[in-house]
Amino acid sequence: MSEQVAAEQASTAPVSAQVGGRGVLLVPHRAPGVDKGALPPEYQRIPAVVQQAAGPVMTRQVGEALGLNTGGRGALEPLRGKLTKLADRGRLRKLPGGKFTARL
Repeated sequence: MSEQVAAEQASTAPVSAQVGGRGVLLVPHRAPGVDKGALPPEYQRIPAVVQQAAGPVMTRQVGEALGLNTGGRGALEPLRGKLTKLADRGRLRKLPGGKFTARL
């Protein structure tokens, strides 16, 4: 259980790196001039899946569309962390019921 909690905290914590001696977020906030190409590769497909959906999507639906294993207990927690991180950075909207939609 502690490993799962640690993995979840690591996946939702802002990740930064040093570029030119300055700290930068690996998942940048949505802003004019910052396109989805600035996202790490594993994050680039997630907004596309959410945008293609007919309405709000659950984490499981996104995982199935990405071809991830969605059957095991806790298998979706890393993806849920990525979806939440994208929502926190303004790239997706997180609805109260735990569903996600594209940010217009």
